[in-house]
Amino acid sequence: VQLQACGGGLVQAGDSLRLSCAASGRTVVVTAVGWFRQAPGKEREFVAGISWSGGSTYYGDSVKGRFTISRNKPENTVYLQMDSLKPEDTAVYYCAANPRSTDWDYWGQETLVTVSS
Repeated sequence: VQLQACGGGLVQAGDSLRLSCAASGRTVVVTAVGWFRQAPGKEREFVAGISWSGGSTYYGDSVKGRFTISRNKPENTVYLQMDSLKPEDTAVYYCAANPRSTDWDYWGQETLVTVSS
């Protein structure tokens, strides 16, 4: 499975941005997709996740109420709608698929989100 993330950019505080994560290859094995982020000098943080079949969603505490994860199954794409962005949301964002106990099986490349104050 290959994951292609895109949609990052430079925005101002309060703005919105939508990230996309497109899956290709053996997409039939995808069970869930998640978004993670890592800010300079900080550890990687779970942002949001969605189960592929039922669409159940999960969010990190820091983004609840501001970010929305969704999926388009026919297009094998997961979206992360980010509203009311804050400077502390600045980070490189990654998407990943198929969680295991301590890691995820597949990772996409990073997309940078910068939020200016």
